[in-house]
Amino acid sequence: MAAEGGGKETNEIKTQFTTREGVYKLLTHSEYSRPNRVPFNSQGSNPVKVSFVNVNDQSGNGDRICFNVGRELYFYIYKGVRKAADLSKPVDKRIYKGTQPTCHDFNPLTATAESVSLLVGFSAGQVQLIDPIKKETSKLFNEERLIDKSRVTCVRWVPGSESLFLVAHSSGSMYLYNVENTCGTTAPHYQLLKQGDNFAVHTCKSKSARNPLLRWTVGEGALNEFAFSPDGKFLACASQDGFLRVFGFDAAELHGTMKSYFGGLLCVCWSPDGRYIVAGGEDDLVTVWSFLDCRVIARGHGHKSWVSVVAFDHCTTSVEDGELPAEFSGSDEDFHEQIHFGAGRERANSSHSRLSKRNSTESRPVSVTYRFGSVGQDTQLCLWDLTEDILFPHLPLSRTRTHTNVMSATSPTATGQTVTTVSITSTTNSNVTNGKDNVSDSSASGNPTNALPDPLPRSNSLPQATNTAGGSTPNSHTGSSCSSSSSKGNSIIDSAFIATKFATLSLHDSRKERNEKDHKRNHSMGHISSKSSDKLNQLSSSRTVKAEAAKTLGTTLCPRMEEVPLLEPLVCKKIAHERLTVLIFLEDCLVTACQEGFICTWARPGKVGLLSSQNNPANSPSGTVV
Repeated sequence: MAAEGGGKETNEIKTQFTTREGVYKLLTHSEYSRPNRVPFNSQGSNPVKVSFVNVNDQSGNGDRICFNVGRELYFYIYKGVRKAADLSKPVDKRIYKGTQPTCHDFNPLTATAESVSLLVGFSAGQVQLIDPIKKETSKLFNEERLIDKSRVTCVRWVPGSESLFLVAHSSGSMYLYNVENTCGTTAPHYQLLKQGDNFAVHTCKSKSARNPLLRWTVGEGALNEFAFSPDGKFLACASQDGFLRVFGFDAAELHGTMKSYFGGLLCVCWSPDGRYIVAGGEDDLVTVWSFLDCRVIARGHGHKSWVSVVAFDHCTTSVEDGELPAEFSGSDEDFHEQIHFGAGRERANSSHSRLSKRNSTESRPVSVTYRFGSVGQDTQLCLWDLTEDILFPHLPLSRTRTHTNVMSATSPTATGQTVTTVSITSTTNSNVTNGKDNVSDSSASGNPTNALPDPLPRSNSLPQATNTAGGSTPNSHTGSSCSSSSSKGNSIIDSAFIATKFATLSLHDSRKERNEKDHKRNHSMGHISSKSSDKLNQLSSSRTVKAEAAKTLGTTLCPRMEEVPLLEPLVCKKIAHERLTVLIFLEDCLVTACQEGFICTWARPGKVGLLSSQNNPANSPSGTVV
């Protein structure tokens, strides 16, 4: 499970690790870095970041990689597991003076073998649009820093658009740009378009089209990262104030919120079907949040320092039912192409109903597993499995089950034991076998938002204290973590957004925002340990920051540690000498990078060497694509 104990573990760098699907191996010949391969002196520099794009090259070698190291930006043909990296021949190399690249993003829609559109954000606030194949610079946005003078923390093309992109800054603001518009010679003037709980959206007042089209101000402190949902409809923002905020992007509506255990949130990602969000940050935890239920469903503890990147592995995420769903087959580009046209959205609506139908009609368990990974400043890579005993612990329950605390639960092992749960006001008891549920009442399983996850059964989790306290529980849907009810959460996904962005938005606050009135902001509280978590409510009111944090602990915004399942990593390995800053899952490998400027390729099981050696399905665990 975790890294081996003893003194070796802290100093020895791992070059391979084993999961249920086989052995992942570090390919030393596929390491990318600066051409001289000298470790970069990373003190005072921005994190190394990596971006990929596929240019659909007919030769079958269409992957391209971009990475920044200090003041330098490199663009290579990425050969992955196929051939050794040739660092002597970068397609493009740029060295910047007076500012450093901080992040970048390719537009997959416009990428060809002759041209790619690459956005690069900088430490002084500018954003550059370049074409590293044609070796030309198209445009420079915020050149005079009239829009924002702070560091660019995240830049992304708007999904499905060839011209719109979103930029986040350490000021806590996000700006929507159009590549066709200029930024003007004067500072922009803004008009309020939408305002909610600790966020506001302004439009730029101008007689002629200019950038930015919109300005979002979100939370307090830096906006560290944002991520679009697979269908492009929603936007998840991780902020230094410790809050995850999820917005409907077109309508600028707050869908739900979550608070870190303490400290800022640094990274965020979506599951391939858009049902779950994982965030990591300064509490050393990875937190899994349900998009439909607007609540924390699990936390993972394996890192010893801040978590810098989280990412889902769409190739290992699986639903076992004979055939793999289309969303999880094919190449990386095929997957993105599907979700841009709504496949991810359809899955978010119908996945649970399909599961319920299979369970109730065939009387056999369906295995659901989401694989995600995380890397941190502790130089460790962790892999996690989110399994159906965490996701659907309520499937065997009667539909008359009410939102109440679970009084008792046995602690099952991975296989072969029975869990009995008792509800305070439940009218029925249910037996669960092996954590994979045989459902006799299809309507009970078909209502995921109206049942309470009762036990904490799981195959890769730590022992839990039984929750015997009365009153409200974070597993109930009452509280302020979601701006809409569960049923309304579904309607948000189902609703069709306006065709013209932001054209007909109302200025008044939505009714859904009323439930957010108790949602307070606070600064990082890194000094609070898990042992002192239950004493937060006793902190002196003279410090409002601590007092506000105490209000969120134990609510749906931030459940206590014993109130949600605690995952244990499948893999926890030290893989670098410097802090890790990149984790990307590709079809044949996963890619990591550290602050020394080394980008490492880890071949998936059976993918070492030439790609002609295909996997034997018989060697793969059921329901897992390797």
